[in-house]
Amino acid sequence: LGKFVGGFFAIAFVFLAMNIGNLIQANTAAETLSASYGLPPIAVGLVLAALLFGVIIGGVKRIGDVTARLVPAMAILYVGFALIIILLNFSQIIPCFVRIFTDAFTGTAATGGFVGSTFIIAARMGIARGLFSNEAGMGSAPIAHSAAKTTEAISQGVVATLEPFIDTICICTMTALVILMTGVWQTSDLQGAALTVAGFTTGLPSGFAALATHVVNIGILLFAFSTIISWSYYGERALVYRFGTKSILPYRIIQCGVTVVGSVFALEFVWALGDFFIFFTTIPNLVAILIMVGLLHKETQAYFKKYT
Repeated sequence: LGKFVGGFFAIAFVFLAMNIGNLIQANTAAETLSASYGLPPIAVGLVLAALLFGVIIGGVKRIGDVTARLVPAMAILYVGFALIIILLNFSQIIPCFVRIFTDAFTGTAATGGFVGSTFIIAARMGIARGLFSNEAGMGSAPIAHSAAKTTEAISQGVVATLEPFIDTICICTMTALVILMTGVWQTSDLQGAALTVAGFTTGLPSGFAALATHVVNIGILLFAFSTIISWSYYGERALVYRFGTKSILPYRIIQCGVTVVGSVFALEFVWALGDFFIFFTTIPNLVAILIMVGLLHKETQAYFKKYT
């Protein structure tokens, strides 16, 4: 597509990394801990920024080591508690899915960041939140997988296809079921991650509720922090492509500052800004995929022919 489009994508991606990869994550962590424990959001932001600098200054190896330890543990705990609630309310599974699809077409407005009275608005919000959740087509996954030491690019592509499935189809669906089954979306004015915490607290047996509150809060904090770490690396690679290695240290310092700012920003503004930057990275990336689809098909066929 040429250097101009590549440079445009790189610059847009840096802003995207600062927004959905940092601002939103810091905001989510700060709001969650503030709602649950009364911690000042700015204090949460300062601690996260200090931890972030300690990790990203160590480079890609340290980033990989930290996220490899954080992600599996928090995913297992989160999914475990979600499954308990779903199994306790097994009879509501089908009605919940019926409500999801029915309300999408009838325009019933819901809380928790999902605002809309028409199908078009519902579809727009669904696409925007889906892109934010799994990053499919956004162009972030190639940056992560390009750091892998392999001679088979297609093998990394195959692994990458599992990520949206695990993230969106499994974990996000479980979260939606927890919120719907417990009814907190109708009885609470909470939004975002705080609504999720309320769902777990309400849905689990009394003996588990207090423990679950702490586990889910810590899980959300770790999810947010590991995402900030990963996206800081993505943005750094994009910046190096456009401006060279001299930009790395200033970028890392700015990212730490963004973490502090994100902890005190208004939730609605942060999300609106994220949707804006997603557009300017997804469109060029999808155009590039369409242009190279022939090469992709050829390489994929050769890979599976070789190993099957």
